[in-house]
Amino acid sequence: MTSDTTATAIASGTWTLGDRTVHRIGFGSMRLPQTGPALRPDAVPRDREQALRVLRRAVELGVNHIDTAAFYFSPLRSANELINRALAPYSDELVIATKVGPARGIDGEWTEHARTPERLRAQVEQNLRQLGRDHLDLVNLRILGTDSVAERFGALAELREAGLIRHLGLSNVHAHQLAEAQAIAPVVCVQNPYGIGASAEQDALLRLCGDQGIAFVPFYAIAGAGRQDGAGETEPAQIQAVARAHGISAAQVRIAWTLHRGPHVLAIPGTGDLAHLEDNIAAGALRLTAEELALLDEAHTG
Repeated sequence: MTSDTTATAIASGTWTLGDRTVHRIGFGSMRLPQTGPALRPDAVPRDREQALRVLRRAVELGVNHIDTAAFYFSPLRSANELINRALAPYSDELVIATKVGPARGIDGEWTEHARTPERLRAQVEQNLRQLGRDHLDLVNLRILGTDSVAERFGALAELREAGLIRHLGLSNVHAHQLAEAQAIAPVVCVQNPYGIGASAEQDALLRLCGDQGIAFVPFYAIAGAGRQDGAGETEPAQIQAVARAHGISAAQVRIAWTLHRGPHVLAIPGTGDLAHLEDNIAAGALRLTAEELALLDEAHTG
């Protein structure tokens, strides 16, 4: 399944984010502003026209769920502004999800997370300006640690009531934080690190979301422990075997396995390369056999 340009995101099936229906294979924009490792002050900006082509091609191939953040930027390039330039005026079918909490200065260095209602509102307004929107489809509150999310999520719930945000989600959270947020306002998705080799806690949270009809949106599903630096370690033998059997990449196997974890699981693989984009989307059409899933589950629990 190499660069099958006939495969579209439609083949991955659909799920709902609140009242919005999206294809289960989407696009993550973290890698779009730069080449190489992301989220670094010294990142090398990606060619602007290439980034715009990738975004437009993703939508041509049926992607209608794009994940972004105002802190996704490199010198000269901002993911939000690239999305605005490439895709505005936006289709009614397109859902753009962003996240708030983390912050970077104009020099690219990380600063303290936004924790007050004032700072969170400022981040929401920054996303609105950069994307050229009068409201945000979905805002995920990204958390560090295990402390209470009530004040921060409550501040976003107020912005939802004011019409600036349509739906709310959580990112990098634990089960008790999800329950705390749900007592304040509806949570339509949980966006957590997940993929082959993820912890038992993340498996349990994925199942909990499925039981409650909440979308579970893994990030770093391909990169694993490499996180924003990307995949770098040798792939387990089980992944290599499935990849050889289908004539595809290990990354495509990882995406397909993730989607097989439940109908509520969405994928948002990111890339700045057209060929990789088409491969990622094609992975949404891959159907793994019970034997292949059992083999990959060995690598997962391993």
